[in-house]
Amino acid sequence: MRVVTISATYGTAGSVIGPAVAGRLGVPFVDRAIPSAVADELGCTLEEALAHDDRAEHGLGRLLAEAMRLPTVSFGGVDMYLPGNMPLPAEDFVAHTERVIRQTARGQGGVILGRAGALVLADHPGALHVRLDAPAGRRVIQTATLTGVTERQARRIVEDNDRARAAYVRHFYRADPASPLHYHLVLDSTSIPIDTCVELIVTASTALS
Repeated sequence: MRVVTISATYGTAGSVIGPAVAGRLGVPFVDRAIPSAVADELGCTLEEALAHDDRAEHGLGRLLAEAMRLPTVSFGGVDMYLPGNMPLPAEDFVAHTERVIRQTARGQGGVILGRAGALVLADHPGALHVRLDAPAGRRVIQTATLTGVTERQARRIVEDNDRARAAYVRHFYRADPASPLHYHLVLDSTSIPIDTCVELIVTASTALS
């Protein structure tokens, strides 16, 4: 089955492009199903699982708040923010998240948004790894336009989300999520129309499978 991982910075329409790609490929869009499955496996509540999840706003805020109370550690020339104590061991959540992602890839396939999918499935045959990114300024404008917040508020949202999601990948995978070496395809979805991005991803996935 076809497998696509999408790493999307905030404001690049990953939550719009992901489902559209899944629909075109005839596979599930795997997003909120991941923390739900992890919660079942760990025997915890969905709220506890979301507190660790890199796609959940509550989880991002918690991770960022913990990171800000700790000193910055240099890793390969980039800042790495280490998460502190959480209701569940963070490593347990990440391990179960990886298991759910791999089971999905081996089973019915799917489009997986976030959660370091490109790194978890780096060796999965036929998996396409995509990065959606753009200059922060354009992502700020797009966020303000779509949400109705001021540009100042949008900038804070973009910066906080970028920092927290990068922290997840840097801490648990010792990698820079922005590096193009992790992906087959890097797209600026603030400049390239969303429909075109979907078409490019579908075409690339079909070529790999």
